[in-house]
Amino acid sequence: MDSLVRATLLVRRLARSGYGLIATCVLAGWVVAGGPTAPLGPVPVLAAVVWTFLLGKRLRSKLRLTGDAPFLLDFELGALLAVGLDAVLLRFDGTLAGRFSPATYVLVALVASFGRPVAGLAVVGWVVILDALIRYKTLGEASLEALATQAGFASAFALLNLLLLRAEVARIRVTARSRVERELERLREDARSYRLLGAGEAAANSKKEDAEERLARSSVEEIHQSVHYALELLRRSLDLHTAVLLWRTDSGTHLRISELSTASDEIHDAPFSIGDGVCAAVIAKKEAVLLENLRPSYKIPYYAGPCPIRALAAIPVIEDGVVRGVLALDRVESKAFTPHEHDLAAQAARYCLRAIQNERVFVQLERAKVEQGKLYRAAQALGGALSERDVVEAGVRAAREIASFDLAAVTVWDETSRMHEVCAATSNGGEIDNLVGQRFKHNTGLVSMVVTNRFPLPYKGEYDAAHQIVLTKRLSWPSVPSLLVLPLLHHNRVLGTLILGARRRHAFGDTVRPTLEVLASHLAVSLSNARMVHKLETMATTDGMTGLLNKRAMLDAAAQKVASAHRFSRKLSVLVTDIDWFKKVNDTYGHDVGDIVIKGLGEILKRVKRTTDIVARFGGEEFVVLCEQTDEQGALLLGERIREELAKTVFHTPNGPLSVTCSVGAATFPAAGEKWDDLFKAADEALYASKRGGRDRVTLHVPSPASSARVRSA
Repeated sequence: MDSLVRATLLVRRLARSGYGLIATCVLAGWVVAGGPTAPLGPVPVLAAVVWTFLLGKRLRSKLRLTGDAPFLLDFELGALLAVGLDAVLLRFDGTLAGRFSPATYVLVALVASFGRPVAGLAVVGWVVILDALIRYKTLGEASLEALATQAGFASAFALLNLLLLRAEVARIRVTARSRVERELERLREDARSYRLLGAGEAAANSKKEDAEERLARSSVEEIHQSVHYALELLRRSLDLHTAVLLWRTDSGTHLRISELSTASDEIHDAPFSIGDGVCAAVIAKKEAVLLENLRPSYKIPYYAGPCPIRALAAIPVIEDGVVRGVLALDRVESKAFTPHEHDLAAQAARYCLRAIQNERVFVQLERAKVEQGKLYRAAQALGGALSERDVVEAGVRAAREIASFDLAAVTVWDETSRMHEVCAATSNGGEIDNLVGQRFKHNTGLVSMVVTNRFPLPYKGEYDAAHQIVLTKRLSWPSVPSLLVLPLLHHNRVLGTLILGARRRHAFGDTVRPTLEVLASHLAVSLSNARMVHKLETMATTDGMTGLLNKRAMLDAAAQKVASAHRFSRKLSVLVTDIDWFKKVNDTYGHDVGDIVIKGLGEILKRVKRTTDIVARFGGEEFVVLCEQTDEQGALLLGERIREELAKTVFHTPNGPLSVTCSVGAATFPAAGEKWDDLFKAADEALYASKRGGRDRVTLHVPSPASSARVRSA
């Protein structure tokens, strides 16, 4: 039954999507059967209505699509047009070789132009097959020569139109892309020459427009509008031929037209050297130059051909004592510029400079606002990280928001051992993932130099793999053109370094470098705080003398172990051990030696315990061992091993060698108790039984009506 339902649904789906093709085939069969040549009646009218309905629906579907149409839709459109065209030819010419027969080639070219290439070829095949059937069935023509000619011309029209149209579209796209790139490069050049962008700060990502570049572009457009307004006002009020602002390029060796207002068609837009013509004198003297009675042979750099003007005023645009540009005003008439006009031109030059300076300040404020937002989010993320790993991950994420890079690593510096360790490393291709955990000595590499000098390296963030070492020669760093190693400073103490690498040049320019340095400071503070939190947690749960868990941590772990034993019905054993005659050791050898003995027993317990066992110093010379999935026999064996290891250990003291023994008490869940308090009390009673029995022995608590514990000696 299920198969029948699926088959029914499949048939319905095929019928819903393919009814147009079925109707087209029916109409084609009607044309092949000679329907168009029959007298006009209900059937031809019905066929025309069906054909019109299908064609209109398919055209509407085609026009609604924004991308490429499906193959079936393109094929149905071409097939319907071919059926309609053949019907018209048969109706009015009575043959397919009449005066309107070239319309078939137009149809094939149209389908090849606006449809998919595969659909166009399919339509060509449909046209040839339909043409052959009509010639053979309807017209009774058996000549293969005419059919081959028709098929050859149809295929040629389709292929030529397809190739030529696609080639032209590709050419237009390349030309348009080139024009857009040139315009973008011009805008970047304007931004750099106005000092809105630093040198080398192009778009960081070609796939996504950089926010910095968008900001610079909007500022450049604002500058052009303001300067053009001033120049247009000057030209109209002073009856000028041209008013142009010439600005120095980013290299400082050429001048080019920044903005102009002119009535001339002979403007030369290419950059020219600052040593050409009157501009050289203006830049050299830093003073205005006024000229009149100019001859056609005089060279004006921003005009192509002979000099069309007779009077010229060139005013320098000076910023911080440096000539940034030249404001040039000229007239066709030989009419000298008056002092009043010269003063107006000087004010216009200052206005243009202020417009550029205002936009520069605006860009700096916007950039500072963006950087402040990034640092605020970074501080929030770093403030919420408590462990060293979380701090490092948050720092790398924050750095990625500030600058685009492909490699990142964090090293920590141990001043006591003078060793560096890579604690984190990430890369897009996994090239440096194997560096995590690697340690290396202080050397002459960039990381060591940054730690020593407390200053970011290398200079300008440019990395030369042939002459520079990042970590060590053994731990190689990928050869990338951009690299920045930042010190993690906290109270002038170096905690480590943050290493960033990028596969594009100038990735760590002057705009991102200061922000990354501030981020490194935040990262160092958070790293120091994480270490302090870890130290406090360790102090709260660890015994300072032995490094084992303290009583508080032991009680928390014991509660979890007992609950787990209840849930899974597992054995759980508790061992309590105590050093025999420990007070006598302190009185005879001193408390310093007593501490050494306690540490020695702690080391033995660490050595003999399993990974899943828990060992704690419960207080004084008393220790507790908690063993999962350990029965009475296993507890006795472990207790014997602890006793034997301590008995054969010799402690060297100023008063000679010292050997001590210990007593051990053991109890097992659930026989000795189902709660921690009961279980510990039973083990403690077994310990005192060992003490009463002569010490240096292990006692297992065995509940019985007659006695509370059984003693077993070593």
